[in-house]
Amino acid sequence: MARHARFSELSPEVGELDVDAVREAVADDPDTVLPLLALMSRATDPELRRKVQSLVPRLVIDRARAGPHGKIGSGRLRPVPADRGGDLDLDSSMESVAAAYAAGRSPRLDELVASAWQRPGTALCLLIDRSGSMEGAQLATAAMAAAACALRSNQSGGELSIVAFDRRAEVIVPLTAPTGVDKAVEQVLGLRGHGMTSIDAALRCAREQLAGARAKRRITVLLSDCRVTDDVDPVPSARALDELLVIAPAADADAARGLAAESGARVAELDRLVDLPRILDDLLAP
Repeated sequence: MARHARFSELSPEVGELDVDAVREAVADDPDTVLPLLALMSRATDPELRRKVQSLVPRLVIDRARAGPHGKIGSGRLRPVPADRGGDLDLDSSMESVAAAYAAGRSPRLDELVASAWQRPGTALCLLIDRSGSMEGAQLATAAMAAAACALRSNQSGGELSIVAFDRRAEVIVPLTAPTGVDKAVEQVLGLRGHGMTSIDAALRCAREQLAGARAKRRITVLLSDCRVTDDVDPVPSARALDELLVIAPAADADAARGLAAESGARVAELDRLVDLPRILDDLLAP
């Protein structure tokens, strides 16, 4: 890590972190600097580790806000009580207005009708492949995916679960326990990589998580190259999901394309870390 070309630029002295230099470097070259920061968040120097860990989640979240949509699903105008906001619908409110004036009083706001944009509820389950190595670029990509999913879920009034998997699946953000965006990113940045790869175990866990969702639209987002090493065919579990979206590294996407073709999933290939929010928005568009 210390041999990285930009390490001394970010940490000029032992235990020090130049926050201004970090922000400038992330703005200049996020695909190089965010993976380096992910590594630095595990530095053996406790003071440097603490400083990096306090800064990285916010940097990742700021980058994850990018994208043309930012919310899930298309909005519709719906009638709501006027005390909940929206634009007053005079035609729909006339009966209440007339009744109030007949009673010799002004109509209350909750008696009037307004029109407001509402988005359909959506439940997301993000599956993060942590088998093998979970360093640098892989860790930064996972954190970016967690931030992007959490932001878009929150903005759309949806539900979110995050599952990390290798041979087994581990729920790190349960669907039933709402978690802030910062906390979700911190949880992912703390992941360690190891073990075999069971896509089937991950997909079955996603189905279990989404079974308790209130939302009608239930989406599983799989962040993986989809290379199976446990000899269990994941296709039946993939087909059992309402909606499966796969994001695979562009340099190793053959297995992901194969899974998508056999299961009816949609797949996108990720070449640059900063493209992940846009790719996620494209996949989530109805």
